[in-house]
Amino acid sequence: MYFQSLMRRPEIGANSYLLDLDGTQVILDSGMHPKEVGSDAVPDLSSLPFNSVPHAVITHSHLDHVGSLPLLQRNHPSATINLSDPTLHLTDAMLHNSVNVMSSQREELGLIEYPLFTHREVEDQVSRWRPRPLRKPFNLDDAGAATCEFYDAGHILGSVGAMFRARGKSIFYTGDVNFEDQTIARHADFPIEGPLDLLIMECTRGDAPRHPEYRRENEVLRLAAAIREGLRKGGSVLIPVFAMGKSQEILMMLNELRLQGEIPAAPIFVGGLSTKMTRIYDQFADRGRRHFPDFKILTEMDLQVTSRRKKKSTLEYHPGAIYALSSGMMSENTVSNEFAFQFLPNANNSLLFVGYTDPDSPAGRLKMAEPGTLVSLNPKRPSVRLMADIQTFDFSGHADRDTLRAFANRLKPKKILLVHGDAPATAWFQATLSADMPGTEVRVPPPGEKISIG
Repeated sequence: MYFQSLMRRPEIGANSYLLDLDGTQVILDSGMHPKEVGSDAVPDLSSLPFNSVPHAVITHSHLDHVGSLPLLQRNHPSATINLSDPTLHLTDAMLHNSVNVMSSQREELGLIEYPLFTHREVEDQVSRWRPRPLRKPFNLDDAGAATCEFYDAGHILGSVGAMFRARGKSIFYTGDVNFEDQTIARHADFPIEGPLDLLIMECTRGDAPRHPEYRRENEVLRLAAAIREGLRKGGSVLIPVFAMGKSQEILMMLNELRLQGEIPAAPIFVGGLSTKMTRIYDQFADRGRRHFPDFKILTEMDLQVTSRRKKKSTLEYHPGAIYALSSGMMSENTVSNEFAFQFLPNANNSLLFVGYTDPDSPAGRLKMAEPGTLVSLNPKRPSVRLMADIQTFDFSGHADRDTLRAFANRLKPKKILLVHGDAPATAWFQATLSADMPGTEVRVPPPGEKISIG
C-alpha cells in the first residue's frame, strides 16, 4: 500500500494523487494548474499503464481539482469517478466552460494543442460519474476489502473529505476544507477520532497566520462599512469573486446585509458564469448541510446579469451599483479584469477583495500598487491608473493553519503527507506538526515517489 503524487511540482496547482490500497488503485482528484499551459498544466499520468486504475475520487469542483478529469478518463476509460451529487453537476458545468476558455486561448495565444478536450468528450464521460452520499461507505473492489466514505468538507457546495479503509489501515484525505461556518456553507463535518494510519492534508494557508482577534462577524460588518462608504461617495463597488463558491457566498452575504439595513438596496451586477453556477447552488438549496435552506438566490434576489454572449465591453459602468464579477484574481480577459479598465481610474469607486489573490495575478499587483500609479492588468493593453480605493477582507474558504493543526493533533496519525500548499506553507506545517507529534512522520511528498502507507 502506497501513496504517489502525480503532480509535476509540490504546490497548489494540478492536484492529483494515487493511492494503492493493497492492489486496488484510486486516483484522488485530477486538477489543472491555473498558471500553466499545455502538458505543464496537468498531472503526470505517464507512470500509470493505460486503463489500469479502476476508481477516482473527486473531492470538489474547483478547476485545480477537476480541470484534467477528461484526460484522466481518456487514459483510464473504465475508471468509475466517485463524487458527491452537487460536485457532479458543478464539475460538468466547469469542464464545459473550460473547453470554451481553452478554445479562446487557442486563438489568442496560438496554443495549437488547445482545447485539451472537447464538449463531446465531457458529455460522453459523464456516464461513468457516480454520485455518492455522505457518511455511507462504498466499495472500491468486488470483495469490499477496500472502501471509501465521504464527509462534508465545508469548503464549497458538494466538497468532501474522503476516508479510505483497506487491510486494517485507515487513510483520510481532507481535500480542501474549512472548519468555520461561512455564509451558506456550514463548517466541515470530519471524523474527530483516530486511530489513523495516514492523513493527507491540505496546507493552503500555512504561511498566513490569522490575527488573534479575527472574528468573521466583525469582518462582515467591516465589508458593509466599506460598501456604504463607496456608495456614499457617489461611486460604485467592485468585488472580484470566483464564479463558483465565493460568488454565491458573497451574494448571500450582500442579501443579508441589505435585509439588516447595513447596506443600501443598490443594484447588484453578476456575470454569466457566476449565474450558471448559482443556478446549480439553487438546485441543491433544499438538500445537504447549509445555512438558509430552501433560499434560492436567483429567484429571491433582484440581480442584474451580464451576458457572456455579448462582448465584455458591453458591461457599462453605473454609479451607485455593486459589481460581483469573476474572476476573483481578475485574470486577463475575465469580466472583472475587463471591467476594471473603466472602473479603477475613478477615485469615487471602491475595489474590495474577499479571497485569496496570487501575487503574480492582476489582483495581486493591484493590492501591492500605490494609489495613483499605473498597473498592468493585461500585457496586450495599456496600463491603467489606480485611483479607486482598495481594501482586503478575509473570507477564505480554506481552514486557517491553527484549526488544521488542531485537527491533525486530534487524530494523531502515524504519518502525515502535506499537499496543496506552496513551499512556505508546507514548511511551516512540517516543522510545527513534527514538534507537536514527535512519533508522527510528517512529509511533503515529492512528485513520483511511492511512499509506503505501512
